[in-house]
Amino acid sequence: MSEAQLEALHFSDAPRIISGALPGPKTCEALALSARTESMARGGGRMPIAMDRAFGATFKDPDGNTYIDLSAGVGVSSVGRCHPKVVQAIRDQSEVLMHALEINSTRRTELAAKLSEIAPDGLRGDCITFFTQSGSDALEAAIKFAKRITGRHQIIAFHGGYHGVWNASGALTTGTAYRKGFGAQMGGVIHAPYPYAYRFPFDTTHKSAEQIAGEYVDYLLNTPYTAADDVAAVIVEPVQGEGGYVPPSPEFLQILRQACDRSGTLLIVDEVQSGAGRTGKMWAVEHSAVKPDMLTFGKGIGSDLPMAGLIMRSDLAAQIPDGSMPNTFAANSLSAAVALTNIAILQDPELDLLARAHTLGLEAQEYIRGFGSRFVGEVRGRGLMIGIELVEDPLTRAPLEPQKIGALMRFLMSHGVLMIPCGRYGNVMRVMPSLTITRGLFFRALDVFREALGSLEE
Repeated sequence: MSEAQLEALHFSDAPRIISGALPGPKTCEALALSARTESMARGGGRMPIAMDRAFGATFKDPDGNTYIDLSAGVGVSSVGRCHPKVVQAIRDQSEVLMHALEINSTRRTELAAKLSEIAPDGLRGDCITFFTQSGSDALEAAIKFAKRITGRHQIIAFHGGYHGVWNASGALTTGTAYRKGFGAQMGGVIHAPYPYAYRFPFDTTHKSAEQIAGEYVDYLLNTPYTAADDVAAVIVEPVQGEGGYVPPSPEFLQILRQACDRSGTLLIVDEVQSGAGRTGKMWAVEHSAVKPDMLTFGKGIGSDLPMAGLIMRSDLAAQIPDGSMPNTFAANSLSAAVALTNIAILQDPELDLLARAHTLGLEAQEYIRGFGSRFVGEVRGRGLMIGIELVEDPLTRAPLEPQKIGALMRFLMSHGVLMIPCGRYGNVMRVMPSLTITRGLFFRALDVFREALGSLEE
């Protein structure tokens, strides 16, 4: 498909601000109503923006301002919002079957078979899927099942990790905002360093961050007197998301796989944010050729509708008692139909979206490095999962101050671009657009980002 054909999948006037001051009057009304009626415990509730309509990698607010969205709904809109084929799938399926209880339904079964077909090596063709509504739910299921299968209770996760916000999944997540003041969560969690080379706390003169981090987990699992004597699973993001968009070298996951094999521990990869083609492969774990025992998915597989779940080896799934984990709305037939359509679009050879994500990602990284901004400490990523670490000083690597991040985001929004920060200091701007974004929209948004950096210089 040509760029001209892709242009038909987005609002043609993006970016365009017509209301003058932002937020505009109608958006202000929507924000005030939200503040009175909705909990702000959700992530972006206080952002001065409201979505009214969306199409592809663009959206409009209630005042008619049009934005380019480089967040894809935090990695959700893999094929773009309201893709015509997705909209048609919703229309077709809504006339046949939507809610099916937890009995068998044809769309859910069809989706499970498709996920087995596209799963990474080690799971492909010999796996079972447990469906959920969100990534947090999927991690809860993974933890519960891993404990049942192994008869063990400890879990190893990583500094900077985000795996959800419920009790068990929240215990794995290390973000202060999700933990502080909420009291004790699930016990038995051991956190280890993630190979975040730009801010790694140990000397990497003789060994890489991946070697040190991987060997530390091996030490925990396979050495006496480490207190990691009852570990059911190691849970890891193959590209760390909320922790700063950190892509480790393949060696890291390979060391983890070997360490888990030696100790009889399950290796669970969390692909909720990195899956669905975002890194240039269907699953980010495929960059390392590692075979996981379980894989959690969400976000981009469902795109416009909630869809998540856990894919596990068939021999492991056989050890889970029937009826031990009910989930009323999981794999609603409407969501399943949409997920099947999303996968078909991602696999469409004419579009070749995964290879395109790889190529566009490399070009974008080089383009951003070429800005020459003193605030850009590091540009990293895989495919269209790119992190831009912003610093006060490239030599000290001191994180860019929060008020400057706020000023940067206000500049971006005032010029019709939405980017969302992440990272342990909130100083990493993430570039994660829909895989169907046009080159024109993509680089136009990056040019606005360059201008925003220039405004900080001034």
